[in-house]
Amino acid sequence: MDESTTEIRSGDELQTVVFRLGPEYYGIDIFRVNEIIRLREITPIPRTEAHIRGLVNLRGKTIPVVDLRVRMNLPEQADSESTRIIVVETDHGNIGIVVDSVTEVVSIPNGTIDEAPQLVDNLAADFVRGVAKRESDLITLLDLDHALAA
Repeated sequence: MDESTTEIRSGDELQTVVFRLGPEYYGIDIFRVNEIIRLREITPIPRTEAHIRGLVNLRGKTIPVVDLRVRMNLPEQADSESTRIIVVETDHGNIGIVVDSVTEVVSIPNGTIDEAPQLVDNLAADFVRGVAKRESDLITLLDLDHALAA
């Protein structure tokens, strides 16, 4: 087991914010989440990478916003009423990530978390810390540090 899997499995369960990108469920550690906000005006930044949506003003603080769909090479989808920005803490300060919707906060028992399967070598595989099994679906647990690294 690598270090990230060991970190996931510490304690009895993992508190997770679950969100959707298309039909798939993803999860991030709730302790990395500062807040979840409705989509608001995002000011584009010229000459940045495609996954950088721009900047938002959040109570007087300027926060960069990453489009997680673009970052993970997923098909584009128009923003909707349920689109949210999840503001997360990183080593470089707060960053917003745009997701299709936030569905729930759940406690995932460690016994239902598997290591990330050995996938075909691609960018998205680097973002996966593990996979949690639920009744009829899976929650892909993201490694935020890899997903948000430039």
